[in-house]
Amino acid sequence: MNDDTPDSMQELADVLQDVRRHLLWQEETAGRSLLVDAKVAAELQQQRAAASSVRTMIARTKAPEPAAAPTPPRPPVESPSRDTLHAAMKQPLGAPRPLATTPPPAAAPRAPMAAATPPPSAPRAAPAPAMLLDVPPSAPRHNGALPGVVEGERPTLDQVRRELGDCRRCKLCSGRKNIVFGSGNPRADLVFVGEGPGENEDLQGVPFVGAAGDLLTKMIGAMGFTRNDVYIANVVKCRPPGNRNPEPDEIAACEPFLRSQLLAIQPKVIVALGKFAAQTLLRDTTPITRMRGQWREYEGIQLMPTFHPAYLLRNSAEKRNAWADLQQVMKLFGKHPGSSA
Repeated sequence: MNDDTPDSMQELADVLQDVRRHLLWQEETAGRSLLVDAKVAAELQQQRAAASSVRTMIARTKAPEPAAAPTPPRPPVESPSRDTLHAAMKQPLGAPRPLATTPPPAAAPRAPMAAATPPPSAPRAAPAPAMLLDVPPSAPRHNGALPGVVEGERPTLDQVRRELGDCRRCKLCSGRKNIVFGSGNPRADLVFVGEGPGENEDLQGVPFVGAAGDLLTKMIGAMGFTRNDVYIANVVKCRPPGNRNPEPDEIAACEPFLRSQLLAIQPKVIVALGKFAAQTLLRDTTPITRMRGQWREYEGIQLMPTFHPAYLLRNSAEKRNAWADLQQVMKLFGKHPGSSA
C-alpha cells in the first residue's frame, strides 16, 4: 500500500482501532470459557496479521526523526594565557574572581623565574669596604677586592701583602728596587700614613728610615709610643722617580692596598702625614695648611691631618703646629704631652 494521503492514514487508524477493540474483548472473555469454532479462530488469526501489517505501515508513513546531532568533542582545557595572568595580577587583593566555566586544570610545577632566583655561582670574594670609597676625580675608579677574603671577614696584612705580590699595576714598578709595604704592629691603635717611599726606603724596603724617618721616630717617641707600638705605611708602595709627587693613576692603582691595610689593622686613630695622605683618605682637596689640626673621620676612625716630616725638615717653623696636632692625638689616648720633637 503506497497511498500516503491523509484519508488513507485515517482509514488505517480506524481499522487498527477496531482490531484493538476486538482483540481486547477476545482477551477479556477468553479466560471465562471462550468457545469458538474453526471459522472464528481463522478470523482471529487474520485480524492479528492485519493488525501487525497496519502497525508496520504506520511506522513507515511516519516522518523520520532527525538524527541526534553528534556531540562535539570537548576542547582541551588550556592553561591561562599570559595576558590573562597579567590581568589577574593587576586585580587588587580581595577582588571577586569570575566563576569558572570549566574545572581548572591541575597545576603543573612551575620553573623558578630567573629574575627571582639567580643560578648558583661560586662564592665571590667580598670587596674590602675601604676600597669602595670614591677616588679623586682626577684618578680612575678602582673597585678591586682581595681574593680569598670571605664577605664580612677582616683581612690580614699577610693576605693584603700576598695580593700585592710583585706589583706591576702602575709605571712606578719600572724604577723601584723594593716594594715598601709597611711596618709595625699589625694590631696597632695608632697608624701613620705618609706619601711614598724615598731613596732610603726604596733601598731597605721599610717606610720612613731616612732623615724624615728619623724625625717621625722622634715625634712618635714624644707622644709616648715606640715604632713597635704603631703601624707606618704610605699611599704608594714604590718610590716615584726623583722623589716627585705620586701621580693620580699611581695613587689609584695603589690606594686599594692602603685601604685594605687599614681595614686589616682597624686602628683607633690615623695620623695623615702631608696633603697626599690626607686628601686621598678623606676625598678632600683642601690644602693641608687649612686641613691640619682638625679632627676628621675615615670609615668610622678618627683621623688627624698634619704636616709630613719631610716638609717639617724644610720648614722648621711649622714644627710647633705639627706638635699641637699630635698633642690632640695624645689626649685622645689619655697621654700627657711631653717635650716637642
